[in-house]
Amino acid sequence: MVIKQIKDELAQAKHPVAKSLHHNNAFRVLVIGFNKDMIMLSHTAKWPSKLTVLEGAVTYMEEKGNTVLRQYDEFDIPVGITHSVEATEDSLCLLTQSEKL
Repeated sequence: MVIKQIKDELAQAKHPVAKSLHHNNAFRVLVIGFNKDMIMLSHTAKWPSKLTVLEGAVTYMEEKGNTVLRQYDEFDIPVGITHSVEATEDSLCLLTQSEKL
C-alpha cells in the first residue's frame, strides 16, 4: 500500500513524498513520489544508491551536469556527491540504497 499512500499524499503535497518500501540494517528501498516541478533539494548519499524511474521523468542534477531520466531509466548515485532531483512530469521513483550495491 506504500505506493497508493504516496499517490494519495501527493494530491496535497508541496514537496516530494518518500516512504520506505523495504529495509533492514544493510539496505533500504524507498519509493519517492513527485508532482511536476517538485524538487528534492541538494543532499548527499551516505550509501551507494540507484535511482530508478517507474513513472514520469526527472532530472538528476549535480556539479558535473544534469541527467534526464525517463520511465525505467536507472542512475547510480555516488556516495558523498551533492545532488538534487527535479520532476519534469508527475513521477514515481525507487531509490535503492545498500552498503554494497
